[in-house]
Amino acid sequence: MIGAGPAFWSSLAGAFACAVVAAWVVQRGDDRPGRDVALLALAMSALWGVVTAAMGADSAAASLAETIRNLAWLAFLHNLITGGGQQAGNAGVRAMLGVIACVELLHPVLRLSVANVSPSHHLQDAAFELTVFFRLMVIVGGLVLVHNVYDAETRRGRTALRWNAGALGAVWLCDLNLYIVTWLGDGQPGALAALRGIVLVPVAVMLAVARTRNADLRFRPSRAMAFQSLSLLIIGAYLVIMVGAAQSLAWLGDTAPPLAQVGFVFTSAVLALIVLPSGRVRGWMKVTVAKHLFQHRYDYRAEWLRFTQTIGRGNSGATLEERTIQAIGDIADSTAGLLLMPGDRGELTLAARWQWRTLDVPAEAMTSEARQFFERDGYIVDCDAVRRGTAEGDVNKVVPGWLLDEPRAWALVPLLHFERLVGVVALARPAHPRELDWEDFDLLKVVGRQLASYLAEHAGQEALLDASRFDEFNRRIAFVMHDVKNLASQLTLLCRNAERHGDNPAFRADMQITVRNAADKLNGLIAKLSRYNSNPLERLEEVDPSEVIRTIVERQGQTHPMVVTGIAPQMRVIGNRETLEQVLVHLVQNAIDASAADAPITLGVRSEGLHAAIEVTDSGCGMSPDFVRNRLFKPFVSTKQGGFGIGAFEARELVRAMQGRLDVESREGLGSRFVIRLPLAEAAGLLERFMETSGGAKPHGSQEAQVA
Repeated sequence: MIGAGPAFWSSLAGAFACAVVAAWVVQRGDDRPGRDVALLALAMSALWGVVTAAMGADSAAASLAETIRNLAWLAFLHNLITGGGQQAGNAGVRAMLGVIACVELLHPVLRLSVANVSPSHHLQDAAFELTVFFRLMVIVGGLVLVHNVYDAETRRGRTALRWNAGALGAVWLCDLNLYIVTWLGDGQPGALAALRGIVLVPVAVMLAVARTRNADLRFRPSRAMAFQSLSLLIIGAYLVIMVGAAQSLAWLGDTAPPLAQVGFVFTSAVLALIVLPSGRVRGWMKVTVAKHLFQHRYDYRAEWLRFTQTIGRGNSGATLEERTIQAIGDIADSTAGLLLMPGDRGELTLAARWQWRTLDVPAEAMTSEARQFFERDGYIVDCDAVRRGTAEGDVNKVVPGWLLDEPRAWALVPLLHFERLVGVVALARPAHPRELDWEDFDLLKVVGRQLASYLAEHAGQEALLDASRFDEFNRRIAFVMHDVKNLASQLTLLCRNAERHGDNPAFRADMQITVRNAADKLNGLIAKLSRYNSNPLERLEEVDPSEVIRTIVERQGQTHPMVVTGIAPQMRVIGNRETLEQVLVHLVQNAIDASAADAPITLGVRSEGLHAAIEVTDSGCGMSPDFVRNRLFKPFVSTKQGGFGIGAFEARELVRAMQGRLDVESREGLGSRFVIRLPLAEAAGLLERFMETSGGAKPHGSQEAQVA
C-alpha cells in the first residue's frame, strides 16, 4: 500500500464524498429519470478513489478503475443528451459517444498488450505515449459534447443542466490539465495527480444539488453540433494515424532513412491541408450527417432564417434577381445559378446570373411551350433524369439542349405566383453531387412560390414608379402647352392689330421683333418635343428599307464611318417610311455614341421567311444582360448625361405599331446588334390573296387591312 501522502488522502476524500452523496440519493427515494446513471457515476468514482489510494495512480488496477469511471461518466453524459428517452434525432450523438467509449477501451487493451514487455523496452515508452494520447482524445471529445449540450439548450434547460454540466466539466478539465502535462513531461506530476481526488468532492456536491432540481433535461442536437462533432472525430482519427505512423518510424530506428521520415510527415501534412478544408469534403460530411444522423435533410428553421436574411439584404450591392438565385441556391447547397424570366412573346430570357459567368445563354433561353409547361404543372426538373431519359411526361421536350449540354446544370425550379410563371431558376450542381429526393422537391416548391411573390411585388412597384414618371411627364407637357397657348394668343393679337396699324412703320418693326421671338420660342419647344412625339401611324404602306438605309448613311456617314451590307432594292416591307427612318436614326445615333470614333457602324437588311430583318450593329462597349432585361426599354431610365431615357422605349413602341418586333443582342466589351423585323409586302399580298380565294374575312385591325 502506498504511503499516506497527499494523493492518498485526496483520493480517499473524493471517494468518501461520492459514496456519501450516492447513499443520500438512495435514501431520498428519488425516482426521477437519470437516477441510476448518476448513482453509477458516483459509485465508479468512489471505486476509482479507493483503488488509487490503495494501489497508486500508476498501477494497472488504478488504470482499469479509471477506465470504468470514465465509461460511467460517458453514460451519464448520454443520459443528459437523450433525457432518458430514445429520440431518433439523438442517434448521431449516441454514435459519437460510442466512438469515444471505444477509444477509452483501447487504453486497457494497449496496457495489457505490453504487460510482459521489459520496462526498459522502447515499446513501453510508445505504449505510455499512446495511452496518454487516447485519454486526451476521450477528455477533449467529452468536453466538446458537454459544451455543445449546454450551448444548444434553451434558457430553461440550461438552468437544469448547469450543475450536471459543471460536474462533468470539473472532472474532465482536471484530467485534461494532468494528461497535457504528462504528455509534455516524463510522467504524472504529483501535485496534479493529488488534485484529481479532491476535485471529486465539489463534483459530488454539484450532483447532489442537481438531484434536488426538477426540470426537463431533454436535448435535441442541432446539425451544426453534429457537424462540428463529426469534424472533431475526423481530426482526432487523423491525429491517431499520425501518432501511430510516427511511433512506427521511431520503432524502426536507423533502418528508416531520415529523408523517408521527413517525406512522410510532409506528405501527410500537405494532404491534410488540402483534403480536410475542401468544399467537396465538407459537402460530403454535411450530406452524411443529414442522411444518417437526422430524420430530415434540412433544418427548416435555420434554412428559413438564412433565406429571409439573403432576400432582405438590400444594401449588399446585388439585385433582387441575384439574391433570388442565391437564396434558393444556398438551400440546395448549389454553387451557382441562373434566373430566366418571361419575355414579351412568352419566351424565357436570361434575367440574372449568380456565380455562373461561363455559361453561354442564347437570347431565347426557353420557348413559350416551356413557360406553359411550368405554369400548368409547376414541375421541378431534375436535369440528370432528363439526360438519362427517365423524366416524366413532357419534361424532355421543354428542357433546351444548351442546358443539357452543360454538365453543371442540376435542377430547374419554377417560380409561380397565383399560377402564373414569374421565372425559372436553373441551379448548378453542388460541390458534393447527390440525387434530388421528395424533401428537396417539397422545400424548393415552397421556396419558389415565396420568391415569386417577392419578384411579383417588385415588378408591381416598378410599374407604379413608371406610372408616376408618366404623370410627371404629363405635368411637364401641361406647362409646355401653357407656353404654346400664350404664344398663340400673342400671335392672334398681333394679327388683329396688324389690320388697324399695318401702315405704321413703328408697329411693323415691333411686329417683326415679336414674331421673331415667338418663332424662336416655338422652335425651341419643337426641338424639345420632337423626339418624344408619339407620331401616330394613320396608315401603313410598302416601304423600301434599302432606300431608308441609304438616306441615313448619306446624312450621318459624313461624321462617322458606316458600312452597308445585304442591300436588296427589290425587297419591300409593310410599315411607315417616316417612322422607320426615325427608329433607325435613333438606333444609329446610339451605336455611334457607344462606339469609338474610328469603329464603323454596320447596317444591313436580309430576308427571314415572312419578315425582313433590318440590322444595326456596332462594336462598342456593349450592354450587360441585366441592363438589357431591366433597364434598356424602361422609360425615363438613361445612361446619358441629361437624357430622358425614352428613346429606346419609343423606338420599340413605334416598331410594334408597324406590326413588327425590335430585338437586341449585346455582349459587354464586344458590341450590340439591334434587329428590326417587319412583315414583307409579298407575304402580306399572298395572305390577302389567300383570304380572298378562300372567302375568309380579314381579321379586324389586321396589318393587311391597313395597307394602302
